[in-house]
Amino acid sequence: GSTQKEKKGKLTDKQAELQKLKAEAEALNKKIADLEKEVGASDTTAVLREKLVTAEALEPQGFKHYIDLQGTVTTDNQNYITPRGMGGQVEAVYVKDGDYVKKGQLVMKLDDGGLVQQIEQAKIQLSYLQDIYNRRKNLWDQKIGTEVELITAKNNVANQQKQIDLLNEQLGYTNVYAQTAGVAEAVTIRVGETFTPASAQQRGIYIVNSSNLKATVTIPENYLSKVRRGTPVIVEVPDINKTFNSTISLISQTIDANNRGFQAEAKIPQTPNLKPNQMAIVKLQDYAVANTIVVPMRTVQTDQNGKYVYVLGQEKGKNVALKKQVQVGEIYGEQIEVKAGLAAGDKLITQGYQGLYEGQLVTTAAK
Repeated sequence: GSTQKEKKGKLTDKQAELQKLKAEAEALNKKIADLEKEVGASDTTAVLREKLVTAEALEPQGFKHYIDLQGTVTTDNQNYITPRGMGGQVEAVYVKDGDYVKKGQLVMKLDDGGLVQQIEQAKIQLSYLQDIYNRRKNLWDQKIGTEVELITAKNNVANQQKQIDLLNEQLGYTNVYAQTAGVAEAVTIRVGETFTPASAQQRGIYIVNSSNLKATVTIPENYLSKVRRGTPVIVEVPDINKTFNSTISLISQTIDANNRGFQAEAKIPQTPNLKPNQMAIVKLQDYAVANTIVVPMRTVQTDQNGKYVYVLGQEKGKNVALKKQVQVGEIYGEQIEVKAGLAAGDKLITQGYQGLYEGQLVTTAAK
């Protein structure tokens, strides 16, 4: 086979031949264009060869450039309900999938483990100790007995009341309440199962509130200097064919080491059929200008001198195509900003510009 050096030499020869052919083609095209212009100027039948084009007058307009990224619809108000204490065996579940749940609503009852009976016994004991204290106080009022006996009886009553309060608090832990309002998205816990803080995400009640939605997106770190809080964004949700205008409300303070990006959020309003975890297209505005010339990107062509377009001009009372070199700026979608080379009022040829040459006769209406 050929050596690496021979292959490299052949590639260099082909590149040189390609550049030579390109130069010859440019020279030939220029010669053809010049001859066509001369013939068109002297041929009295040239009017028959006017090329039909479409031209549009240019006016300054606003132009914006966006960074298009894929994001997700999320909400802060989604959580798993958890017990306030250590949990226990489930005695009753009061909600089912799809139910609307109010904040503080009782959603589950756990086994009390005999706490009710303990509280009843403690209350009986409290009544007994209260009776002793009343007797000691009556005797003390009659100057009978000692102060130590009175204080001991009083302390016994107070300690017993604290014990009852503690038991009542533990009993309250058997009632499981919703921490936030929302819809019971998933109810996976069943009567007889054990419900604890550790198992709440595997078997429990998942509450979702879609009243505080936002679009979350990961932005590559090379855009860090272009994005800040307040940056305008457009959020598109293709599944429901909805578009929202918003601004960046939160930017994370760290760069993810795995994807080399940072998190940003933009709030969006509650809308029917808009659900958390839906896919969203997040367009971050990183460039905007109020008044500039904007043209369709397809009309911009390239030659050895750079970018150019064709505009409608006049020569000897006839419509001709004029070639204008332009300096372009940002591109977004099918539009491109022209920073120099065109002015308001210029008539840009938007249809029929292919194959035009400088000074070619054109018409904007069928003859």
